Amino acid sequence: MKIILIRAWPDRHDEQAMELPEDATLAVALTRSGWRVDADAAVGVWGKVQPRDRVLRDGDRVEIYRPLVADPKTARRKRAIR
Repeated sequence: MKIILIRAWPDRHDEQAMELPEDATLAVALTRSGWRVDADAAVGVWGKVQPRDRVLRDGDRVEIYRPLVADPKTARRKRAIR
């Protein structure tokens, strides 16, 4: 099966197409990518956070999410005060 692995930063992104066995999980895809991914980093498929033991399907887009820089509620409050 073929999948696409994506990771992004504010100014650039990396994309890697991979061929994996039919029963491959998110964890397998991350390991085979060669990218360093923190154990507590959120990962997902097509924009939805998923556990690392989720079995992938042909054509899935696996995404590695970076941590939030600021809490959205706190940032919203600060903007409202201005």
